[in-house]
Amino acid sequence: MKPNLSIIIPAYNEEARIEKTLDGICRYLVSEEISAELIVVDDGSTDDTIEVARKTLADHPTVSSSVVSYDGNRGKGFAVRYGMERSVADVVLFSDADLSTPIEELHKLVNPILNGECDVAFGSRALDRSLIGERQPWRREQGGKMFNLIVRIFTGLNASDTQCGFKAFNMKVFRPLLSCLSIDRFGFDVEMLAAANQAGLRLREVAVRWDNDERSKVSFLRDSVRMFQEVLEIRKRMKKGAYQVETTT
Repeated sequence: MKPNLSIIIPAYNEEARIEKTLDGICRYLVSEEISAELIVVDDGSTDDTIEVARKTLADHPTVSSSVVSYDGNRGKGFAVRYGMERSVADVVLFSDADLSTPIEELHKLVNPILNGECDVAFGSRALDRSLIGERQPWRREQGGKMFNLIVRIFTGLNASDTQCGFKAFNMKVFRPLLSCLSIDRFGFDVEMLAAANQAGLRLREVAVRWDNDERSKVSFLRDSVRMFQEVLEIRKRMKKGAYQVETTT
């Protein structure tokens, strides 16, 4: 029987926290009796991420799951698309491997899609900051606000937070867009939302709980130039109509 939901976890050198993440997700799916498949996408890890993930998932045989991988580190965006292409459910949720947004928040994103209210639902830390537990350092938080302003100006997206790693998609209409996406690293979230918006899909930003993990691999100062370049590339592709594809089924 086809699951109702596919959950994708992109992972790069996550051996230290992937066990807790996968164990928590599996226990939640079982306790809530959610029909879901869990796909871990290893993004060229050089540690024991794959082995730890497989061992943890083997401890939860009632949950449909798999660990997939490829050669080399291709980027989180590539990993998410790789998992999406292999998903079988009509709704896909991807979550960061650190579960900064608790898996218990998935209904906030998945239900509106199942109810036909939107096609893409994305978690936001900006809509209700009272839901933030452990906050980011001030400098990084301000950098995120600046990046969001750049995204609004160059893509026209009316979103307060494009970078929260917790997003859900109606694959019946989003799947045709996968072949149009090209950003593999930090700007991939923006491209996904910009592509969906240009294709006429219905987007909904949803306030979710979130806690900063100081072990995050993203540094605004270090990665800001690449992120800006990727936003410019998305703008160029939008002007060419790269995301204007037929998405109806």
